[in-house]
Amino acid sequence: SCKLFFSDDPVKIVKAKGQYMYDEKGRQYLDCINNVAHVGHCHPDIVKAAHEQNQLLNTNSRYLHDNLVDYAERLSKTLPEKLCTFYFLNSGSEANDLALRLARQYTKHEDVIVLDHAYHGHLTSLIDISPYKFRNLEGQKEWVHVAPVPDTYRGIYREDHEDSVTAYANEVRHIIERAHERGRKIAAFFVESLPSVGGQIIPPAGYFQKVAEHVRKAGGIFIADEIQVGFGRVGKHFWAFQLQGEDFVPDIVTMGKPIGNGHPIACVATTNEVAEAFAATGVEYFNTFGGNPVSCAVGLAVLDVIDKEHLQAHATEVGNFLMNLLNQQKIKHPIIGDVRGSGLFIGVDLIKDQAERTPATAEAQYLITRLKEKYILLSTDGPGRNVLKFKPPMCFNMEDAKFVVDAIDEVLT
Repeated sequence: SCKLFFSDDPVKIVKAKGQYMYDEKGRQYLDCINNVAHVGHCHPDIVKAAHEQNQLLNTNSRYLHDNLVDYAERLSKTLPEKLCTFYFLNSGSEANDLALRLARQYTKHEDVIVLDHAYHGHLTSLIDISPYKFRNLEGQKEWVHVAPVPDTYRGIYREDHEDSVTAYANEVRHIIERAHERGRKIAAFFVESLPSVGGQIIPPAGYFQKVAEHVRKAGGIFIADEIQVGFGRVGKHFWAFQLQGEDFVPDIVTMGKPIGNGHPIACVATTNEVAEAFAATGVEYFNTFGGNPVSCAVGLAVLDVIDKEHLQAHATEVGNFLMNLLNQQKIKHPIIGDVRGSGLFIGVDLIKDQAERTPATAEAQYLITRLKEKYILLSTDGPGRNVLKFKPPMCFNMEDAKFVVDAIDEVLT
């Protein structure tokens, strides 16, 4: 049930370093896919932190340990002050499942609003709120409501709309109104800060604020899923939700993947109010290994590397350079319909024709297969599987960007 990358001719990877991966024959591949190895594959500082703490202690999280507190404190400095309570877990799916429980306990409501094509994890509870999955399984539960993706390129309100922000937010308002007519109550609006599986979408600034207003008025809360896009990937900000504006603060933020650079650790950050309502049940939340000493040592090391190597500024600089190169290709090749992104989160939307913007699915598949032959690993996403998806390790550099775009140019030509 697990499909390999390039399944017709799969790659066997035996080692990796930085933004490069190596197969069993020693051939070097440029990795444009792995947002898991956030600061670079096998980063020596991360490996050392894990090794040193492993030699001292790794145990059940019911003991006092400085790493847990130190890490929570360090993370809190990257977030708005209101988000000051942290739950540590082992995976992004665990984090999103807990966020769902927190929202329901706090609001005493059940229903959840999600964006179309969203994916939030592989637990049963998260498949239920992931249209990307449930549309191919049992279908939509009555407590799930699906809002259109705020995509100004191929969505229902496009770049020529006079106020796409309000129009997309009003779609959420209408969903809430229809739910209330049926006697249903909203617990949360659950959204990836930048929808990834949905096609590397950058929601227009101000959309979250307007949606949050409608959702909170209905007694619900706002959950920002930062699992794929947090920790400085967007460059300008540490968290992708901050692209919406400094005045926007979610009620819950979930983190996974990049938090441990490949080590299994995840986190839910929330407000005192939400945490207290959750604790008031008298039923403890306990995660045997979440926030264990090794995981927290690794998490601290990741934050250290982001700071020490100025990876946020690096993501901005390299991301802008890559976007400029891709936009030059857009002028040259009509198959490139849109280039969008922030920092090292970039999507290239391939189309069959300019007017209809029909997804060029087969062409996108052909392109990534040809790139693999040139030792570049890139993947596609979006409802039409036609969006080239750049989420490389943060050490990806200018030279790598030029190498990839030259190869894309060559194949498209």
